[in-house]
This record gives sequence, C-alpha cells and structure tokens, in this order.
Amino acid sequence: MGVDIRNLEKTLLSDNWYTLNKVSFDLQNQRGQWQRQEREVYDRGNGATILLYNLKKRSVILTSQFRIPTYLNGNANGMLIETCAGLLDQDNPEECIKRETEEETGFKVDKVKKVFEAYMSPGAVTELLYFFVAEYSDEMKVSQGGGLEHEQENIDVLELDFKQACDMVDSGEIKDGKTIMLLQYAKLNSLFG
Repeated sequence: MGVDIRNLEKTLLSDNWYTLNKVSFDLQNQRGQWQRQEREVYDRGNGATILLYNLKKRSVILTSQFRIPTYLNGNANGMLIETCAGLLDQDNPEECIKRETEEETGFKVDKVKKVFEAYMSPGAVTELLYFFVAEYSDEMKVSQGGGLEHEQENIDVLELDFKQACDMVDSGEIKDGKTIMLLQYAKLNSLFG
C-alpha cells in the first residue's frame, strides 16, 4: 500500500544543531482526494545503539547521562539510563556502534550482531536507529569510557544485573525507548537462558 504525494516543498527553519524543516505537500487520501498538509520535520541523521551483555555475570552495560529534553518534560534531575548509542556520521552502523561503545563505555568490541532497525519518532523525526547486541567481558575494557569531552559528553557507565535492569523498566527508573526495546529483545530471545 503506497501513497501519492505531489508539490513537496521544504523550508529551512533552523540548522543550528541539526536541521528543522517545514515540509508542505499534497497527499492523496484513501478516498482519492488530495489534501494539503504541513509538518515540521527534524533531521538529526541516523543512529545506532547496542546492548552489551555478559552471560557469565548475567549483566548488561548501560549508561547514564543528562538529557535536557527529559528535564523539560518532567524528569526531575534530567538523568536518563540508556543503552550506548550514537549518530552514524559518515560511518556504517556497525562501525559507528563499535566506535561509540569504546568512547562511551570503555569496552572494545569486535563482534556485534544487528538485531533490528526502527524509526523512533516518525511523526516528526527522520532518524532510523540500528539496534545491536554484543557480548562483553572484563578483558575487553580498554578505558573508563564516559564519552568525548569535545562533544560535551558526561556519561556514567553502569554495569547492572540483567534482572535488575528489567525491574528498573517495570519501576519506571528506565524510561528510554531504545533501552527498553533492547532489554525486551534480550528477554524475548532468551539471551540469558
């Protein structure tokens, strides 16, 4: 089932951090009628995220960092517990997530497994996110992680028991969509048996 679109026009509203465009277009509805629609579309590029897991310790690596949008929307301290993630920039998803994993968590992973991809907020944001999992061990730790200073990253690395992380979803301590999706993937696919 496709759609017909015509008269697509984009007007740049902001390119301060990423790009925000006003998009106007005509869309043919299910009854064959043309409707003029306008939307604001935020393009920040595509990204990748990963759940690091250790079968022997039954643990996962997550991160915690300040996220201003959550602070502005009721998250009292603005801190969000998340899976490691980053924008692709010029890399392919696999190379991106390996780089981000080392920068943010301090773990150097060689083998990652792509498990799915998803549009995270398709009503307003163009981003397609690639989801990965990888096993980690203590021997793979090459630095403290924490992100890059020149990118103004202040990331805490958390090693959590898998059950504890799942319980934190249930209690509302973990509210990040990509993190919940990867923890659910681990649960549904019995990564921990």
